[in-house]
Amino acid sequence: MQTGDGTCRRNALKKANSPPADPSTGEVKNPDRSAVFEPEFRDNLRFWIECDRKVALRIMDLVEAVLRDPFDGIGKPEPLKYLILDTWSRRITAEHRLVYEVSRDRIKFRQARLHYQ
Repeated sequence: MQTGDGTCRRNALKKANSPPADPSTGEVKNPDRSAVFEPEFRDNLRFWIECDRKVALRIMDLVEAVLRDPFDGIGKPEPLKYLILDTWSRRITAEHRLVYEVSRDRIKFRQARLHYQ
């Protein structure tokens, strides 16, 4: 549905209801980031679907949480110091980590198995 100014009403409502900047950091959370799934991530997810569906479901829960807020939430998000700038990880299990890279317009999911590579 379009509004009088030619914009989609849904997009206009989304912008009107977008979250304000975090008062402590001034950072604006971007709900419009796109998700990019690297081949290694997709291979890792296939592995978990075949071997342990419970872990695969945990990964999907983590992906949803990252898309809502890449810096806070379940899985104890932490920035990785020795990899590419703006790369974060979350715990899948005690041994395995979800690794993702955050930029202004997208979140790139890099791996979902083992520790950082």
